[in-house]
Amino acid sequence: MTERVSLPGSSRSFTIGAALMAMAVLLLVGFAALAAELPALTGRVVDNAGIIDAATEAALTRKLAAFEAKGSDQIVVATIPSLDGEEIEPYANRLFRFWKLGQAKENNGVLLLVAPNDRKMRIEVGYGLEGTLTDLHTKLIIENDMVPAFRAGDFSGGIAKAVDDMVMVLEGNPEELEARGKRNPADDSSVDPIVALFIILWATMFLGGLMMAFLPPIFGTKLSPGVYKWLGMTFRYGQRSGYTRTGGGVWTTGTGGGWSSGSSGGGWSSGGGGFSGGGGSSGGGGSSGSW
Repeated sequence: MTERVSLPGSSRSFTIGAALMAMAVLLLVGFAALAAELPALTGRVVDNAGIIDAATEAALTRKLAAFEAKGSDQIVVATIPSLDGEEIEPYANRLFRFWKLGQAKENNGVLLLVAPNDRKMRIEVGYGLEGTLTDLHTKLIIENDMVPAFRAGDFSGGIAKAVDDMVMVLEGNPEELEARGKRNPADDSSVDPIVALFIILWATMFLGGLMMAFLPPIFGTKLSPGVYKWLGMTFRYGQRSGYTRTGGGVWTTGTGGGWSSGSSGGGWSSGGGGFSGGGGSSGGGGSSGSW
């Protein structure tokens, strides 16, 4: 299908397909520009912000290694100085997937992320643990363990206590946290802003393309076979395939193309350090907080 839009008083015309393609490219470029760089996975504690003292880091590394050896669930602590303008939810999910935390078939990884310059933290939970380490549990851990300690300047203590409580819940002893939840009910009614953003974005693009493809022939004025005028614009429909630019500033697009994602070379690699994730993934489960 070939579509062309002619603006009044202009000799140039553009197709709806070209406009949508340009919009998608700009959005992808914008998202890439906002995306902060991901660090390498160098151990069970990656303290790039330098907020965990050496003794606590060593103790956490031993605790997390022993916990993983016991049951294969994998917890990693990460700190970064800043999110560089990105929201912590998408950053944590990208980092989780980049590091492939948890086992591939179990998706049993957990990421505790802190960005001190932005005063934000998040616990990202793999698919396989969402029913055990629930959103309520992670929210309580953040609010009761991390926030008070961080406000007092004790990053090491807050992170260590959060890890202790995560291990406690994953080992099947959530009663203490659940008792805290009854004393201080958490509000889980909010909608994840990232989910809302993508729903709005794709709904707009889909409905816009659908409208431009079907409404001009229905409500517009037919000028000639395949040519309609609607809302001050001229739409031309044809059967060329491909995506080319012809002379005179006219863009044509057809049905032969499509989007593709990913690469043929396999998955992500997280870098050296003698430690790596097991191939797990996360769908955005967990909680975020600030102090």
